[in-house]
Amino acid sequence: MNSSKLKTLLAAVALAAGGAAFAQNQLLNVSYDVAREFYKDYNQAFIAHYKKTTGKDVKVDQAHGGSSAQARAVNDGLEADVVTFNTTTDVQFLADNGVVAKDWAKKFPHDASPTTSTMLFLVRNGNPKNIKDWDDLVKPGVQVVVVNPKTGGNGRYAYLGAWGSVREKGGTDAQAAEFVGKLYKNVPVLAKGGRDATATFLQRNIGDVLITFESEVVSIDREFGKGKVDAVYPSVSITAENPVAVVERTAAKKGSGALAKAYLDYLYSDEAQEIAAKHAIRPRSEAVLKKHADVFKPIKQFTVAKYFGSLTEAQKVHFNDGGQFDKLYTPGAK
Repeated sequence: MNSSKLKTLLAAVALAAGGAAFAQNQLLNVSYDVAREFYKDYNQAFIAHYKKTTGKDVKVDQAHGGSSAQARAVNDGLEADVVTFNTTTDVQFLADNGVVAKDWAKKFPHDASPTTSTMLFLVRNGNPKNIKDWDDLVKPGVQVVVVNPKTGGNGRYAYLGAWGSVREKGGTDAQAAEFVGKLYKNVPVLAKGGRDATATFLQRNIGDVLITFESEVVSIDREFGKGKVDAVYPSVSITAENPVAVVERTAAKKGSGALAKAYLDYLYSDEAQEIAAKHAIRPRSEAVLKKHADVFKPIKQFTVAKYFGSLTEAQKVHFNDGGQFDKLYTPGAK
């Protein structure tokens, strides 16, 4: 081999090695809409922690949208290193397709859900329609803004929260179905994701009440200024787990598995749990939760398992094509 070819080969090897090293120290977190601000702060904390403990630099990028839409994008080839969603069915969808580990829920504590949230109502300042509980959402003349349960976990939890609120009072599934049907007749437009729902409510000025994650309350105050909306805590709501997973397919390709695991492990640290609390995402740490009792007001909660078996079962019964949601919701119906 002549010296020119040798130099070209060595340069190519060096470039490939450099690219591999860069890939291993760069992560893409594909996440759900309303976790955007939380992960901005968390990423900075993790980068500093990683540098301090390993001496290495790391770059973290994030991509946000409706949780289910994001899961489909990853499944279709988007090279996420980690996924951090707001509904277990979106991670399970990737597990079923071999994109994340089959036993992903056992890879991290609390069934791989380092934080939780719940569903609240946001109303116009002063609560002009006097909305206090789920029953008020079906009154004539009340317009409800909500995420499409087929495109985002935010929407699925809103739907299941409404259904479960009837069951919590001793109602039957038939009564719950009737109630949810009435509620969606008051929905003028279905949003694609949590942030889209917020924009519909605040920027497009559509609706009297927005059903969304507790964490969105803080984001709205920060982005749109305090005094635009009031938070309403219903008498009962649903516990929403925020599951995480390493994308094994990407890890195998890029060699980023160890870094991806470190990134998700750190979500359970006291610092990360504090950041979650700051963004009104409920920490798993009992100590941190207690410390921020002023943010996390007491609210009676029920689990998905109590009335729906699991999110996977709820998906089949309620949200798959031809399921309960399709039977109850007709676009534009009044």
